[in-house]
Amino acid sequence: MSNLYDVTIIGAGPVGLFTTFYSGLRSLKTKIIDAEPAVGGKIRYFYPEKIIRDIGGIPAIEGQELVKNLHDQAKTFQPTIVCDERITELNRLTDGTFQLTAENGNKHHSKTIIIAAGSGTYEVHPLEVSGSETFASSLFYDIKNLASFQHKTVVVSGGGNAAIDWAQALEPIAKEVHLVYRGENFKGHEERVKEMHDSSICVHVNHEITALQGDSAHLKNCVIHCNKNGNTTKIDTDAIVVNHGVKVNLGSMLDWGFDTSEYGILVNQQMETSVPGIYACGDICTYPRKMRIIAAGLHEGPIAINSAKSFLDPDAEEVAMVSTHHESFTEA
Repeated sequence: MSNLYDVTIIGAGPVGLFTTFYSGLRSLKTKIIDAEPAVGGKIRYFYPEKIIRDIGGIPAIEGQELVKNLHDQAKTFQPTIVCDERITELNRLTDGTFQLTAENGNKHHSKTIIIAAGSGTYEVHPLEVSGSETFASSLFYDIKNLASFQHKTVVVSGGGNAAIDWAQALEPIAKEVHLVYRGENFKGHEERVKEMHDSSICVHVNHEITALQGDSAHLKNCVIHCNKNGNTTKIDTDAIVVNHGVKVNLGSMLDWGFDTSEYGILVNQQMETSVPGIYACGDICTYPRKMRIIAAGLHEGPIAINSAKSFLDPDAEEVAMVSTHHESFTEA
């Protein structure tokens, strides 16, 4: 079958793209499929201008530049890249291979499958307060153009790394930046939290936004409520950046036969799911002490590929193509 691939990767975010590159290193005929119209996953969709700092050897890089680099790297061994196709059905055929069916009816055939679909579809947790519908045009769940916030008073709602990063990215651009977090202990990296507290960002812990107010459709202020003393405060506001996380939605993949938990697809140390020939890596998979950062996913992808290679060819090297390697080692 000429359209039969050794590996089909579902999800063309950063982890899927690097996994595609590594698959080529292992001389596997590779296809990568994504439901979005372009590669890049959540970074392309939400964080094109966000500065990413937690990848080894890259002190700082914009999300869109990282995606471009990974895309260029992924194309090294001429994989087949398919965008704008959401896979909705998986079947194992009588010969042991898999048939993937897209929402548009297109079918893809593969000997193994690696799922690198991030958090599945992108469904953000919305800000549901009085006035949120009226002033929807002033609510931002992603930032694609930092310069558009110049000279504005911006309120960032959230307490994770992304919210902290957005507040810090906006600080030199906006007129004033407030960060509102309903908790007390931020979920971000300690050093970034310290930097934020040392900056001009006005931090409101134990607070949450309860109402948006203004004239007609023009937002003028937001009301925040203190969870400790019950006091309310009005903040003059031009725009609100909401970062309350995204809902994990695996969609039809929940019916594909592998074990899952509320945190994603269960895998072992070899990135194997409970279905032979199907592997998972990146944010969509889970195991004890799982880290949901890009660097971890870039490690998991090659493990999944090595497992797929061994599945297809038991005589192949279990681990191949390391960055620094001595052909032989001699004991002293």
